[in-house]
Amino acid sequence: MSTGLRLDTSAFTSALQALASRDVGIAVAWALNDTATDVLDHIQDRMKVVFDRPTRFTQNAFMVVKAQANRAEAAVQERPLVGSRHYLKVEESGGPRAQSGFERLLSRSLAYEGIVQSIIPADNARLDAYGNWSAGERNQVLSGLMAQRDGLSNSTAASKKRNAKRAAYFIPKHGLSPDIYKREASGQIGVIAHISAKVPVYQQRLGFFDTAADVWRDRLPGHLARTVGQMIAKRFGTVG
Repeated sequence: MSTGLRLDTSAFTSALQALASRDVGIAVAWALNDTATDVLDHIQDRMKVVFDRPTRFTQNAFMVVKAQANRAEAAVQERPLVGSRHYLKVEESGGPRAQSGFERLLSRSLAYEGIVQSIIPADNARLDAYGNWSAGERNQVLSGLMAQRDGLSNSTAASKKRNAKRAAYFIPKHGLSPDIYKREASGQIGVIAHISAKVPVYQQRLGFFDTAADVWRDRLPGHLARTVGQMIAKRFGTVG
């Protein structure tokens, strides 16, 4: 009479099937999402190195689109609100920069015979905490030069008379260089922005694609080993 040891492997088989059919997909999604977050963190840290005081808008230009158990794909991409207006595209590839909205308004609206391709803030311009020309003064320039998109926001003869003690902005017709000037209430004048007919050309600086690929290759294997290990431990218990 032969005897044998019979084992009930139904629980093991069920766990193995769950691991193969569902858990691995979840583990892969976790690993992809953790790696994408590493890429995003790396790019945001790199911005602090290659840019001088990057704004919050700049640092938040990218977002993670997460993978799912049934969709093994994660992405680090521009936020929808960024669109075509973000200068990071040029910082990544290098080359000519398109006009900003401010520059387009001035080029279309100024009573100025020269070409307005770019506007470069001068030493007298008021800067914000990030070292950029302040939005408040740029709006004052648009209003003072009658270049606001909303005509009701432009200065009028009556408003200029009411605000005689405030600064005024103008482009001289003769005698001075054709730049944007600010006249203080005291009568003192100074250049706050230079008008240029040249297209600004940027150097390649950000390195998003190259550095993102390096981080992806470096971090994904470790994340995948960890998340798959977590799923194996969940189904079969901790080994060792």
